[in-house]
Amino acid sequence: MEKQKISINGERLKQTIEDFADFGRTENNGVTRLALSETDIKVRNHFKMVCEELGLTVKWDDMGNMYATLEGRENDKSPVVIGSHLDSVEKGGRFDGVLGVLTGLEVVRTLVESNIRPRIPVVVANITNEEGARFEPSLMSSGVMSGKFDKGNMLRSADKNGVTFADALKASGYEGRKENRLTEAEAFLELHIEQGPVLESESIDIGVVECVVGMCCYEIEVSGESDHAGTTPMSMRKDSLFAANNLINEIREKMSKLDNDLVYTIGRMNVSPNIHTVIPNKVIFTLEARHKEAAVISLVEEIIQGLAETDAKEKCGVDVKKLWDRDTVWFNDKLVDSLEKSCKSLDCSYKRMASGAGHDAQFIATYLPAAMIFVPSVNGKSHAEDELTAWEDCERGVNVVLQTVLDLTAN
Repeated sequence: MEKQKISINGERLKQTIEDFADFGRTENNGVTRLALSETDIKVRNHFKMVCEELGLTVKWDDMGNMYATLEGRENDKSPVVIGSHLDSVEKGGRFDGVLGVLTGLEVVRTLVESNIRPRIPVVVANITNEEGARFEPSLMSSGVMSGKFDKGNMLRSADKNGVTFADALKASGYEGRKENRLTEAEAFLELHIEQGPVLESESIDIGVVECVVGMCCYEIEVSGESDHAGTTPMSMRKDSLFAANNLINEIREKMSKLDNDLVYTIGRMNVSPNIHTVIPNKVIFTLEARHKEAAVISLVEEIIQGLAETDAKEKCGVDVKKLWDRDTVWFNDKLVDSLEKSCKSLDCSYKRMASGAGHDAQFIATYLPAAMIFVPSVNGKSHAEDELTAWEDCERGVNVVLQTVLDLTAN
């Protein structure tokens, strides 16, 4: 099959996105569709129906991951897989995750209506519980498939009502066989909204993602003494909150000098006893940092581990505990190049970039060839009801994936 200059139907893509958003649409035009909830089951049923109407074979595995397959001329060969996730966070957006699944659906629709039978199968995948909004952790099913997570532990994960993932999966009707898992592929391609402001701010059409950045996460505990807020002289205090504030300023000053691409966040802080008339005796806060280069993360960790030795402690104790980390995952060079080639052939502006957020493709990339592209997010918004990607950007991104699929499935 020679590569043909064909394009997707942008209006159909737009309508499909809106149709899928009806499953869990919120008052402010967002989406709530938690994994394996009643709404998620309904959208799965709809996805299955639409795929079967196209003539695809739909299967699901033991984690509920769905695979809709368009047969190729050589069905004994590994497929090209296009996918993402249909679940959302509470009051999330209409594009996060679902756009990646509908990218695959629209690519397959275009192949079918153009009477193109690909050389190898093309699979549209819906990966279960990417968000982790109902059952922790996020990236649950791709983590199990890649061996990063223990399946037994994941099945025992429970939501706030005590319902386990295992029970919800069984009740959903989408508990399939382990033999149906994604174990081989010519490529796994994931289109996702950027969830950040870079592409829009630089007026760039496509982000060709080279990697998902590595990160580390620490918990810092600052211990002081509680005394009366009105009677204890400032010079005699062991104020853990003042000490924490000093440490945070020191962290920011030192980390700002490391690398412009480094991002770091103090996302959680607990102050005890949290009474306005009492000097705080304990502050616990988290610090996470993300960068694609392991050497930069190592420098970050040196700074964090040195906090206990700093002079900024206000006579308080400082304890540093590492919670977890992850290495940078680099995507397949040939697939990244292929996506870049497609951008050029369609005259799309693009930049190679790293993903600061996690995606299923990062776990899948540890055992299969995988790559991603981003399309712009208006104002960088995501995980919110006002999440928005322009329709023309959605269409442009799906066309990039289409051209890449045509390349990968050509003779």
